[in-house]
Amino acid sequence: MDDAQLLRYSRHILLDQIGIEGQERLLRAHVLVVGAGGLGSPVALYLAAAGVGQISLADHDVVELTNLQRQVIHDMDSLGVNKAVSAARRMQAMNPGIRVHPLQEKLCGDTLDRAVQAVDLVLDCCDNFPTRQAVNRACVRHRKPLVSGAAVRFDGQVAVFDLRHDDAPCYACLFPEQARDAEMRCAEFGVFAPLVGVIGAMQAAETLKLIIGAGHSLSGRLLLYDALAGEWRDMRLRKDAGCGVCASVQPARSAARMT
Repeated sequence: MDDAQLLRYSRHILLDQIGIEGQERLLRAHVLVVGAGGLGSPVALYLAAAGVGQISLADHDVVELTNLQRQVIHDMDSLGVNKAVSAARRMQAMNPGIRVHPLQEKLCGDTLDRAVQAVDLVLDCCDNFPTRQAVNRACVRHRKPLVSGAAVRFDGQVAVFDLRHDDAPCYACLFPEQARDAEMRCAEFGVFAPLVGVIGAMQAAETLKLIIGAGHSLSGRLLLYDALAGEWRDMRLRKDAGCGVCASVQPARSAARMT
């Protein structure tokens, strides 16, 4: 790190659990954020501010006026602009020392597979069930940690599926692919604006911890947040031996480590 970076990230470096080594891990990391909307906004802002070196940000949608109630990375000048491009512009303005790769497409098939394979970690910030399942399958296939968040109405959830480990559950262990009736979208049910900030900030925190190797991640746990009651619930998750996605994956010889 140069002098400017040492100054920019000094408050991280002062933390014993991070220090110079941990900050350098962040600067070397490459993550994929799927979705630049309500959850993707705080995620992208905090990852950029924290100095994650490369951030690929995928969203095929454009910014609309209804988004601005909660998607804080965008503004009035972004109306009609692709969300990934709008978000990348704000992130680079905040921290010119990182690289942001806006992907102006809906990731699926081989494109999704290549995007997941190229990064160290994936954040699911999308708003639909099929994309969540497709992202999960790609993470299972390439044994990439997946940090998942969801928010609708006044209820949010966040979980980590650390698929580098053979005993870790995947997203489909919790929500089987056939359970499509469980899908609820903001456009149909509404969402409390600060809720996505709370859940997105939690996703960013879990991501930084995984990259740095600090603390205990939410792997094997699901946090549920009720914004109306101001209450958190913590549920334990186990790998489903009959999961149609991860049960047949061959054990890894050793767990990968981010460098």
